[in-house]
Amino acid sequence: MLLRGFVRPVERCFGRLGGGDGLMWHMDLKPHSSGEFSIAVVQANNSLEDQGQVITSPSATFVGVYDGHGGPEASRFVSNHLFPHLDRIASEQGGLSTEVIKKAFDATEEEFTHLVKRSWLSRPQIASVGSCCLVGAITGDTLFVANLGDSRAVLGRRAVNDMTVVAERLSTDHNVSAEEVRKELAELHPDDEQIIVHTRGVWRVKGIIQVNKICFN
Repeated sequence: MLLRGFVRPVERCFGRLGGGDGLMWHMDLKPHSSGEFSIAVVQANNSLEDQGQVITSPSATFVGVYDGHGGPEASRFVSNHLFPHLDRIASEQGGLSTEVIKKAFDATEEEFTHLVKRSWLSRPQIASVGSCCLVGAITGDTLFVANLGDSRAVLGRRAVNDMTVVAERLSTDHNVSAEEVRKELAELHPDDEQIIVHTRGVWRVKGIIQVNKICFN
């Protein structure tokens, strides 16, 4: 099966391995199925709400970046549950595909929603946490990228006949700073005049957050 035989995740939280100083960490080059990878992290504040993981096997590589907000619970949940769902569904459907990744996202979100419903009376704060979710999966010569939120995947390509590297965006930001996103939200919520509010110099959903599609919220 494509994803079976994955070794233990190289990193559940990017800030735990390799060298570093204060709120900065890095990990030197490590092998994966299609080459090598490294990790570098700059933590924005003392309370780390974000999670990430790199999982490798001889046949595939999985990378996840989970940008939490309101607390670390959602991003930690995604880090612990998304890949097992991806592995299970890929096994059931005979390999990795766009549909497999979508189903893994849905299954993880459904589980987290159930957790919130069970827990919010004793832990009301859990109802206000969420996480963006950016995933990359490499198998053979195919790269899959999936995104909810405004984390961004960027591919570096070496220019032809040149040693420079050209950056190519692989994902779409779900953020109300984009006019087309604001129009989409307004059309989806025609009776809510406050669905998008310009406050503190930027557009925000309900005046609170800029991201308009958040996984596990």
